[in-house]
Amino acid sequence: MFSWYRQVSQGERYTFWACFGGWALDALDVQMFSLVIPAIIAEWGISKTQAGLVSGVTLVASALGGWICGAAADRYGRVKTLQVTVIFFSVFTLLSAFAQNYPQFIVLKALQGFGFGGEWAAGAVLMAETIRNEHRGKAMGAVQSAWAVGWGAAVLLYAAVFSFMSPDMGWRVMFAIGILPALLIIYIRRNVKEPVAPASKAAVAKGTKERTPLLSIFAPDVLRMTLIGGLLGVGAHGGYSALTTWLPTYLKTERHLSVLSTGGYLAVIIAAFFFGCLAASQLLDRIGRRQTILFFSVCCVATVIVYLFVPLSNHAMLALGFPLGFFAAGIPASMGALFNELYPRGTRGTGVGFCYNFGRVVSAGFPVMVGHLAAKYSLGFAIGVDAAFAYAIVAVSVMMLPETRGRTLTEDVAV
Repeated sequence: MFSWYRQVSQGERYTFWACFGGWALDALDVQMFSLVIPAIIAEWGISKTQAGLVSGVTLVASALGGWICGAAADRYGRVKTLQVTVIFFSVFTLLSAFAQNYPQFIVLKALQGFGFGGEWAAGAVLMAETIRNEHRGKAMGAVQSAWAVGWGAAVLLYAAVFSFMSPDMGWRVMFAIGILPALLIIYIRRNVKEPVAPASKAAVAKGTKERTPLLSIFAPDVLRMTLIGGLLGVGAHGGYSALTTWLPTYLKTERHLSVLSTGGYLAVIIAAFFFGCLAASQLLDRIGRRQTILFFSVCCVATVIVYLFVPLSNHAMLALGFPLGFFAAGIPASMGALFNELYPRGTRGTGVGFCYNFGRVVSAGFPVMVGHLAAKYSLGFAIGVDAAFAYAIVAVSVMMLPETRGRTLTEDVAV
């Protein structure tokens, strides 16, 4: 499974671990919120809909960050943009710990989201252009497994902090620890090199026909890819957000699990997510990008329906948590390779940043809809409806995209 790692250069390995560390620390910061929703609701007396709005606003901001910072990566370079965005989201995660009320918190979370979205866009293009063609799918799928590492770290931190501190203090301590990703800058500056020189003005003009960088992805030759890629992003992020934002609250309030028991259930899903990313990384270079995403999206729909609509015992839910996490991992693990291969070099950062993060704009409504539906129906029903619908969108949209396996990223023509 990891034989490819021995075949790549030291520079490729440095880049892999820089992106792996970045995404793990991203996950640590981002997943904190879903774990502390009950504490924040209790402290400020907000509704579930308002709590869902925080997640929604963060997703919208991250979409803008991905699009804008993706364009910055095309103009100023992947590595420089990566460093700036890591610092940005780390600082605003820390500042979130000091929010005094709901309006302050939502603004700080939005700024954190902007940095997070930008970091993914810059890192994804950096990885795609650094790793050789025959191993791109395996490397990018494997690096996505870092999300499970950071998610697991967030759950462990949650269990430790909330076991020894009151909820009103515990959630603030967790966000304060979110400054840690800033330390990654030291590693990046020392070891990671720019894979492609930032496009000159002449090159940009030649490659994009004098297009405005942010709007170059809407040119006729790539417009179809942009629209369908954005739709795929909507489904992928919508399903993931509906599940991960509200699942800890569902386990605690409707399944009546303790902090430690909730952590145990999440641990199964997180471990499965890790292995799901590794499985997808192998399938991407064997059966292709389209078939891999289609397989995981169909399995996601089926698993979500069983997990949230079929009456299950706590033990059965624990067991089913593994396929739930496993199949949910395959889609995000596959999108980085696919999106990078849809665009020519001059607009790649912008295109990847938009497609992956545009989904966050529309998907921002999914956690809010869950909170709204939960006011009339059960929280489990609300999560299940939203997540199943979102993953069905993924299955439909990926069938409209071309297979891009094996594409050389030095090409300057769109597929």
